[in-house]
Amino acid sequence: MSFKSFKKKVSGILPSYSYIPLAACVVINIIAFYATRLITGGFTHYDLSLPIDGKIPFVPPFIVIYVLAFVQWLLGFILIARDSRSLCYGVISGEIIAKLISTVIFIALPTAMVRPTVAPRDIFSRLTGFIYTLDTPDNLFPSLHCLESWICFRASMKMKKTGKIYMYSSLVFTLLVFASTVLIKQHLVADIVGGVAVAELGLFISEKSGAASVFEKAENLKNIKKGSRSEMRPKKKIQSRRHSDEEK
Repeated sequence: MSFKSFKKKVSGILPSYSYIPLAACVVINIIAFYATRLITGGFTHYDLSLPIDGKIPFVPPFIVIYVLAFVQWLLGFILIARDSRSLCYGVISGEIIAKLISTVIFIALPTAMVRPTVAPRDIFSRLTGFIYTLDTPDNLFPSLHCLESWICFRASMKMKKTGKIYMYSSLVFTLLVFASTVLIKQHLVADIVGGVAVAELGLFISEKSGAASVFEKAENLKNIKKGSRSEMRPKKKIQSRRHSDEEK
């Protein structure tokens, strides 16, 4: 597959104005989730367990919901990008602010928890054990899993191109994601609360500060550069024609 055909397929799914915000979103996510661990490796980590956490059972089948959350985010952000430029810029700028806040918290208040030993009895326990190997039990507060799903739900409340069925479905699935994080012992109850609170704070700061304008300026700059390049091309043709006429 050539780059042009790949670009054409992507542009059929995502509008061009969403490229910069989505790319920034991915970069910030990598910094928040992975880079902070390079800093806090030798730090003291704190356990934010509450009495209720000890009463929550370990239910491996909920690993399915936990993994399907990635599908929710993929679909959610595609719909956010396609809904409108203003929604795309507003939601993603809020998401990025929330991730930056999370990054600060991960460094200032490193957290960890003790996970149960998972015996590979069935496909659910095997999948849970596999997720455990990929995701170490730190960077827990706030829960980025809950933060991301809540952002998708909050965005669904503002979407104009999707109906109420999608909004209610997003809410139900988001609540299931919340449940899955504690039922497979990936997170604590406090992490869920923190995820929602930080998500709301990020959206609030974005709205009040006009942070979405950063992407608008970036898009305008990209269009100006694109326009200047297109203007230069015909000039070269005209100059070459004039040169050939002079030779004649």
